[in-house]
Amino acid sequence: MIKKVGVIGAGQMGNGIAHVMAIAGLDVFLKDISQDQLDKGLKVIEENMQRQVGRGKLDEGDMLAALGRISPVLDDTYLSEIDLVIEAATENEEIKKAILAPLGPQLKPEAIIATNTSSISVTRLAAVTDRPAQFMGMHFMNPVPVMKLVELIRGIATSEETFSTIRELTAKLGKTPTPAEDFPAFIVNRILLPMINEAIYTLYEGVGSVQAIDSGMRLGANHPMGPLQLADFIGLDVCLSIMQVLYEGLADTKYRPCPLLVKYVEAGWLGQKTGRGFYDYTTDVPTPTR
Repeated sequence: MIKKVGVIGAGQMGNGIAHVMAIAGLDVFLKDISQDQLDKGLKVIEENMQRQVGRGKLDEGDMLAALGRISPVLDDTYLSEIDLVIEAATENEEIKKAILAPLGPQLKPEAIIATNTSSISVTRLAAVTDRPAQFMGMHFMNPVPVMKLVELIRGIATSEETFSTIRELTAKLGKTPTPAEDFPAFIVNRILLPMINEAIYTLYEGVGSVQAIDSGMRLGANHPMGPLQLADFIGLDVCLSIMQVLYEGLADTKYRPCPLLVKYVEAGWLGQKTGRGFYDYTTDVPTPTR
């Protein structure tokens, strides 16, 4: 049974994972490379929990108890205590491998390792660890406290026991576990990111403006958020990384990242997190940049 969890990365996904784990009654060690990053992550967790309290979705006492179950850490001494460690670093294969490779010898023999990758081969990531049978993908959706789906991805060596344990944990978190095969970008992003990329091509080719494209998909396809606004929310660097995984992994030109997406990332216009993407977020009301 999983009682203690480590989450590596206090960013957007990592702090969300720590949030839901703590509310579910698990003890959570949240790790990052700097105190500043940890402080930012903990602040986001507390703000999001307070928002849940305000909406009547969480009792204030339960919030305080959950916050008390989260321990911020900068070193690896916690690893010997935990039953599961989840890597939630940026969507870059080499960075993930560098984090995952040294974990095994510091963990209990029965401990499970999971990755929150949204597109990268789980089998390749598992191969750098000492326990491929106890390794799998847990792809949480963003924002984690709100979204109900978690894609569960087995590597080629993932054991049935590991898969069953993680599926039970996912249900305990109040999420819906959905199995996905270990193909580039799995299910959700295999469908979602090419749609976003096509919306960027539509802008690039002058078919429509940012506002026209987003309002068209909101009102014409009943999407809650336009694809360009969604790209800004996800992060344009993340969108580009996933499209590159699809393009390289499936060798099909239909997955070629739009040159405009590449240009925005090169400019450092990554969306909401940098204040500029397809919208300008420096004003009270985000305004289209094209």
